[in-house]
Amino acid sequence: MRMLAATASLLVVLTGCADFSNTTAADTGWHRPPQLTPEQAPQPRNEGPPVAGEKPPQEIPPPDGCHDHDPAVIATCLDTVSAVAAITGTAAPTALAGERHSGRVLLVQRGQRPKEIADLDVTATGGGGLTGLALSPTYTEDQLVFAYITTPRDNRVVRFAPGQPPQAVVTGIPKGATGNRGVLTTDPTGAVLVATGNAGHPRAAADPSSLAGKVLRIDTSGNPAPGNPGDSRVIADGLHSPGGLCTSADGSRTWVTDRAGDADALYQVTPGDGLGSAVWTWPDKPGVAGCAAATRGVTIATSIAGNLQFLPLDRRGSVTGEPTVALDGESGYGRLSGLSVLTPAVAVGGTVNRDGGSPVSSDDRVVLLPILPKGGGGKD
Repeated sequence: MRMLAATASLLVVLTGCADFSNTTAADTGWHRPPQLTPEQAPQPRNEGPPVAGEKPPQEIPPPDGCHDHDPAVIATCLDTVSAVAAITGTAAPTALAGERHSGRVLLVQRGQRPKEIADLDVTATGGGGLTGLALSPTYTEDQLVFAYITTPRDNRVVRFAPGQPPQAVVTGIPKGATGNRGVLTTDPTGAVLVATGNAGHPRAAADPSSLAGKVLRIDTSGNPAPGNPGDSRVIADGLHSPGGLCTSADGSRTWVTDRAGDADALYQVTPGDGLGSAVWTWPDKPGVAGCAAATRGVTIATSIAGNLQFLPLDRRGSVTGEPTVALDGESGYGRLSGLSVLTPAVAVGGTVNRDGGSPVSSDDRVVLLPILPKGGGGKD
């Protein structure tokens, strides 16, 4: 189940708050990736990690139990991998994988057995559970991880380090019969971005007193990040059920995918201006999920259609053509969810085939996916 795509040549590179100023990471023998600085950057290699689509489908045998012969697959036999967070600067492709139903967070690395680093108490109803992961902006020093979870009382953002219990960062995000999914990312300034569902109440997304259906921009303690309009945590509103949140490498643009009743959509987030009009809509509702911003567009994973879609954009952020579809049908991995950028050309993705799809013996999996379609994508 694979399709031709570009490969990479180099591994480089959340209504309460809590005070974590004294929180430190536990000494658990966790392997810290080397800290990268302008003076200590990874050295270029001639070969990069195998990426989905590098070999014709007939060259890759089907999975044998939990053993997957596809070199782009770095973890198998997990349970509904709704969230991923790529870890850069390691010798082999490495990421954190979050299971929506169980709340487990696992360290996965090519050639190694998955290692559980956290077991979060979640309630996986109404599309919720564990649906978002993001590394602390200072992860190499503090090993802290942010997660978006559903509890019996609310949706919330927590943070944890290996060997430590999770601590609340943002609580009181409304919970409902539907619309509980939320997603996370960070921006180049070190702020944490949070997209929240509307908890099944579309009017709540426009209510300034509610955290439902919003995009938040916070610091690592849950307070409004510096530079937010009106010193508010909320920078945009109007979401229904967000699937993915991503920023460009230079931080100039932020994108969020959303699933509404009539169509799926991609929005550009402009702090203080709401979501405005969608950049692109999908009336066929493929189940837009994680996204990865590239220099000439945005790549979007889908969890119903089960493919990758690259939407070409120009330098102004305007659409220049229809999405290019990759890894579709028999050439793909089935239903996809979270995406997290590993290199400028490669993202880590999770599959959710055990959540309503057609799983194979090695599902659910963590796989390396191309960010750009073959040929490079949109126009300048």
